[in-house]
Amino acid sequence: MHTTPMPLQALGETPGGLDDFRISAPHEVAAILRHLCETGVELYLHSNTGDTVVTTALWSMDAERGSIGFIVEVDDPALPQLLEGRDAVVVAYLDSIKLQFDVHGLLLVHGARTSILNCSWPGELYRFQRRNTFRVRPLLRSAPMARVRHGEIADAPSALLALRVLDVSIGGCALFLPNNASQMLPMQPGSVLNQAHFDLDAATRFNVNLQLHHVTSLSAEAKGVRLGCEFVRADSSVLRALQRFIDQTQKRAKLLSKD
Repeated sequence: MHTTPMPLQALGETPGGLDDFRISAPHEVAAILRHLCETGVELYLHSNTGDTVVTTALWSMDAERGSIGFIVEVDDPALPQLLEGRDAVVVAYLDSIKLQFDVHGLLLVHGARTSILNCSWPGELYRFQRRNTFRVRPLLRSAPMARVRHGEIADAPSALLALRVLDVSIGGCALFLPNNASQMLPMQPGSVLNQAHFDLDAATRFNVNLQLHHVTSLSAEAKGVRLGCEFVRADSSVLRALQRFIDQTQKRAKLLSKD
């Protein structure tokens, strides 16, 4: 589960790039906030600089005054830096749906039993859909590949591996590592693969660093493992290329399903 905020500015650079994700109707915003408040879903408050995160839950909401409040631990070492910026990006998960919204004017209020972080009511939220909407499997005929360097071998500083791309999203991808390569070069969750080169199709080629989060065994017939990777600090050009590729893949899949 990736708790880092989605790069809205980069996604919004394409025409209508955020329209499918934005929720701005007041009653819908209020309904989602109420659900967060009633269920106590874990929330992540990210500072605008991206280097501070406070884990919290929505404690109160006041639509008339236009404010909401998060319950916090006053001894959280990340809290002072978050308060200094006075703004934050909130990320939450509802099942497989990722919610994100901005809050402003953070103010810590001390109570008898709890301390509440008050802020302004968000005017809009972003709802990134289920994985089968936001994550796509490239069409087999396109043969998408990722070339990564990993591991020390006898005669070279590292081995160059050409791995098949199983699926891809704005935030990461899944790669297929054959058994013979995994035995020679075992992959450990948490490791970083620098400057992986992706060749998704003729118009979508880029380099990006990867952080490996999961190594999942597949069926015996598959003869390999699945590597769940996150894109590390992908720049705006990479994100735009990924968004175009995802959109085009979804459109082609729909057309093929009608045949």
